[in-house]
Amino acid sequence: MRAEITQKEQGYEARFERTLPFESEQVWAMLADNEKLNQWFSELEITDLRKGGSLAFDMGDGNSDSLEIVDFVEGKILAFNWWDDEVRFEVSPVKQGTKLKLIESIHNITPQTAKDLAGWHVCLDVIESLLKGEEIDRHAEWEKEYTEYKRLLDSMTIDFA
Repeated sequence: MRAEITQKEQGYEARFERTLPFESEQVWAMLADNEKLNQWFSELEITDLRKGGSLAFDMGDGNSDSLEIVDFVEGKILAFNWWDDEVRFEVSPVKQGTKLKLIESIHNITPQTAKDLAGWHVCLDVIESLLKGEEIDRHAEWEKEYTEYKRLLDSMTIDFA
């Protein structure tokens, strides 16, 4: 399911929600355990897992950037700066397993936004696939989702900065 994108008083919000048929501890481990995190987002590494802590983002050129953890509740919330924006994961048990929410607060829509949204969409697909013991073609899925998110953002008649 694609993100719901809404305009806020200040910027935009993209909200992804998935209900996964797994225990919340299993889903949380995908976010908070570097070994599992690396399976779905190899450029990210948790360096200090706490509010005020950080993640390292491998820029792919030998450099890394530090992303501050702005909210953290063990087993439930992991939110961090995503450069000018913020990414927030929320994990909560539900009758069918676990609800996983990813909320990106977007300061400004840019040409990079559709790429990021497609990336987050595929990340959630990969998390679910890994938990199920399956694999997906990340590149093909990203291409498809990027086209759709670009179309969606363009249909919102947003003037890219």
